[in-house]
Amino acid sequence: MAAYSLDLRKRVLRAWDSGVKADAVASTFDVSRAWVHRLVQRRRETGSITPRKQTKFRGRALSSDEEMRLVALITATPDATLAELQHALPTRAALSTLWRTIDRLGLTVKKNGTRRRTAAS
Repeated sequence: MAAYSLDLRKRVLRAWDSGVKADAVASTFDVSRAWVHRLVQRRRETGSITPRKQTKFRGRALSSDEEMRLVALITATPDATLAELQHALPTRAALSTLWRTIDRLGLTVKKNGTRRRTAAS
């Protein structure tokens, strides 16, 4: 969602400075009452009413090339464990990251390396 425009911010603060209550300002400009209070607080504390810089979240641990190699490995050896896939890539990504990537791609891996077949009697 985009930040509110600087023009809207100025109009909201002008209404606030003229003595209009926060509820009335919020309903007039179709914003939340909490946002009006945060804007006033931001101006009081920093002197600025411009929107804060948007934060960029951390990207994916596996690149698109690694994801393509992972798909190729799973189709070639569908019974490979996550540890075997991690070793075959090779990648520093955790097993949980591999699992979430496999799940997001809609693939399935059924084998578990710790389980063994029972010995024949």
